[in-house]
Amino acid sequence: MKPVTTLMKTPCFTVISAVLAAALLAALMGIPAGAQTSYQPKFKGDPARSDSEAAALGYLRTFLRAQKIYKKKYGHYATTLLDLTKTGSFTRRMAATDRGDYTVKFKSHKEKDTFEITLIPKQQDVTHRSFFSDEQGTIRADEQKEADEDSPVLKAD
Repeated sequence: MKPVTTLMKTPCFTVISAVLAAALLAALMGIPAGAQTSYQPKFKGDPARSDSEAAALGYLRTFLRAQKIYKKKYGHYATTLLDLTKTGSFTRRMAATDRGDYTVKFKSHKEKDTFEITLIPKQQDVTHRSFFSDEQGTIRADEQKEADEDSPVLKAD
């Protein structure tokens, strides 16, 4: 059997003791285990209220940028999400409509060369709002219902 001092120097013991120390500190500070901390903005003026919203808005901005590139290259907007992979900024994986906490709803109006995109949260609340945009590029948000062209323009809180 190894002496206790030898066991204390192993990397496994160090990791375990660090995790236990963090749990003890949290308990002493009155923070329940598994409690979520408040959202930390990703940049100045970040309008997101949660990490899920930040990811959804990042996806939406990437989509809008890809549509702009696509239109410049082909003379019209992409009619499918998969078409946007030709821009280089939108990956095949991004063409999937399941985005974790959000679902993407994309409509192309080929005859008018316009589009609409809505990101719908799987569970809507104040930290999981619905987002909408179209070829104008203005992002709109709604925390009560599916966002649309009449929803308020997204602004930082």
